[in-house]
Parts: sequence; C-alpha cells; structure tokens
Amino acid sequence: IGIGHTRWATHGKPVERNAHPHITPRLAVVHNGIIENFAELRAMLAAEGYKFETETDTEAVAHLVTRELEKGKSPVEAVRDCLPQLQGAFALAFLFEGDEETLIGARQGPPLAVGYGEGEMFLGSDAIALSPFTDTIAYLEDGDWAVLTRKGVTVYDENNVEVERAIQKSQTANMLVSKGNHRHFMQKEMFEQPEVISHTLANYLDFTTGKVRPEAVSIDFSKIDRLTISACGTAFYAASVGKYWFEQIARLPVDSDIASEFRYREMPLSKDSLAMFVSQSGETADTLASLRYCKSQGLKIASVVNVTGSTIARESDAVFPTLAGPEIGVASTKAFTCQLSTMASLAIAAAKARGAIDDKREQELVRQLSEAPRFLNQVLKLEDQIAAVCHELAKVNHVLYLGRGTSFPLAMEGALKLKEISYIHAEGYAAGELKHGPIALIDETMPVIVIAPSDRL
Repeated sequence: IGIGHTRWATHGKPVERNAHPHITPRLAVVHNGIIENFAELRAMLAAEGYKFETETDTEAVAHLVTRELEKGKSPVEAVRDCLPQLQGAFALAFLFEGDEETLIGARQGPPLAVGYGEGEMFLGSDAIALSPFTDTIAYLEDGDWAVLTRKGVTVYDENNVEVERAIQKSQTANMLVSKGNHRHFMQKEMFEQPEVISHTLANYLDFTTGKVRPEAVSIDFSKIDRLTISACGTAFYAASVGKYWFEQIARLPVDSDIASEFRYREMPLSKDSLAMFVSQSGETADTLASLRYCKSQGLKIASVVNVTGSTIARESDAVFPTLAGPEIGVASTKAFTCQLSTMASLAIAAAKARGAIDDKREQELVRQLSEAPRFLNQVLKLEDQIAAVCHELAKVNHVLYLGRGTSFPLAMEGALKLKEISYIHAEGYAAGELKHGPIALIDETMPVIVIAPSDRL
C-alpha cells in the first residue's frame, strides 16, 4: 500500500521539503488543488502546538486530521470530521500509521477516480493515471469521500450518506503512454499532431462527400441565436479562434470568456443561447463552475473535451470529443490543435444548419480542412530551422508576439507556451494595438514574432 503525487508548487518554493506526501507521526497525505483557508487552519493548529515543517497548504490538512486522531477517533471518523473544515478545491488521499489495509480519498473539485482490480483497489486523479493497473473505474462526485480496502470501496457523499457511483470501463486503459524515441512527452505529442487531428477531423467530416457528418453533431444550430464559449488557458485561445470561425463562417454571434472571469460576471443569458465549454481534461475547476452557472440559467450545454468520461462531459447535453489521446505533457500541444479541428468542424456544421453557406462552400471548407495534417507534417520538418532560432531566443528576457484576426489568439498562445516552457517573459498582442503602448518597449534586444498567414483563416 502506498501513495504518491507529482504537482506544480502552488504554495512555497519548489524544494524537497514542500514535496508530497506530507507526513505526521500518524499519517501521510497527498493533495491536488488549493486549500483556501489554510492560513486560518495553520494559525489555529500552530497555536495548539503543532509544528509546521513546510510552506504548503497541504501540511495543514495533515495536522488537522492528526488532531482528530489524537482525540481517539478512527481514521475514517477523523477524515469525515475534518472535510467540512476545508475550503477550496481539493483531491486528497490518506494513509495511516499502523493501518496497512485502509486508503481514504476525498474529492471537492479536482477529479478523483477509484480503480477496481482483483484483490486490490486504486485511487487516482483520472483514468490515465490508473490505466497501467486497471480498466475498471468509478469517478467520485464533488463532496464524495471513499474508504478503500483490498476487498472493495465504500463511498459517502457530502452528507456522509453511503452511495454507489457508476462503475465503467476506461477507454484509455490500453493506450500506450510512452515517450518512444522522443526526448520528452511534449515533443512526442507535437509529432503526433498530424495523426490525431486527422482522426478528429474524420470524426466530424466526411472527406469523400465533402460534408459534415450529421450523426457527429447533436446540436441544432438553426435554433441557436447566440453562442457563449468559456475556457481557461490554452483552451481559451482555441475558443477565441473558434469565435472568429463561428462568426465569419456561420454568422453566429459569439461571446468568448476566460472561465475564471465568466463565473463571476453574472452575465445575462438567453435560453436560446448555447453555452460551450472547452477543456482538455474535462475537469478544469473554473470551466466547470461556469458550466454549472449556465446550467442553472437553463441554457443548453455543449462541451469540447478530450476525456469523454470527465465531469464536464457528464454534465453536458452534447459532447464533442477531441480525439487527441492521452496528453501527458504539462503544456498542451496536440489537444490544442484537436480543439481547433473540432471548433472548425462545428463552425462548418453551424454554417450549413443556419443557411450561411451552400453545399459548394461546405465542400470547399471540408477540403481545406482535410489538408491540415499534411501542412502540419511540413511544419514539423522545420525542426532544425526552428531550433536555430530558439538558440537565439534563449538569450533574451522578453519576447513580443503579434497577430491579427485568428492569428491574435495564436499569438497569445505562442506567448503562453514560451512563458510556460522556457520561463522567458512573453506577451501576445493584437497587431493593431502595437502602436498603443507596446511599441515603447521594443528595442534591438527584444524579438518580435509576427504570425501572418497568407490567407484569411
């Protein structure tokens, strides 16, 4: 029996003492998410004499449960009584000193799944994490907590009532998750793009007839008067490109919002609108919160996700999968281009349903999209030339990306990737905004990367 976890450092420096699991003499815990009231908990526990060795929010959870154990409670009782005291988003897993038969997990926000083996049980963040061990899983719902032993699992809801969660076969269990001959997963996933976008496009488009596959699009866009798209990070930039396509091709008005902002806007929504949410994992907390707000307003919900068994997918009326396969790299690559492929396909479907294009234009757009895998292959062959440019970029501290139209969100995505992977400060701007401020920062030491395709799309 054991637990482990890898994560970005959200509290404190990325040093060994802040790494998971966090332990006390009574237990060990791993945690994904953020405990928002950890400062208050830490102060209370410190006042009672508990010593903190790290800067993390997770250690407060470890001491809080230990405090309950020291009152004579069992591990199950201690976790049960501590969960209502935690505020924020978290997935937790606990092991207890002297008890080699019990593993306890809890979910509030980030995903958590139970895996079923033969004479063994597993707890993991998603189906991919569990895929080396089992293809039989059950996703916990928000507020659930579970007690696992070798014989099985007991799941409780937020009211501590024993419940059953649907057991399903994982579609990712047999997928090979390996770097192959590549240096890292991100490089591997970049080179997988031609294949996976080909699969994604073929799911929505019939290249023989030049038509959208009607069975793949379960939304009647002719009855939609407005589209609201919400997402985070890279998925938001895919949504922003999609906004241009839906408006230009389908003549459908679109609002695109960063989910973490949208959920607090309390935007007035029409019940004739469609709310669409884009997420690789299907578990992005802010995106899920935005979805639930729209659902509470009576909107029809659609999602573009890479994990069809995810929470966002399960809570959607229509699900449009991106067939990217497992994405292990932290920075999204193939999932992003598959999101673009899906958005482009849906824009064509919407245009045809709304009478914005005729059969001939539909066939031309489908033909153009069918060439995307070939163009991506050509780009990947430029690796040596790109590497030469990158050696120069590695010497600078700031980079500016510019784009117009659909290239503007791509400029922001390029800047995000440079920041996330290279730790070089970068910004993406609309090309027309260069003269309204950013130009003041440009000198001979600051590279400017302009995304300027030859055609409109």
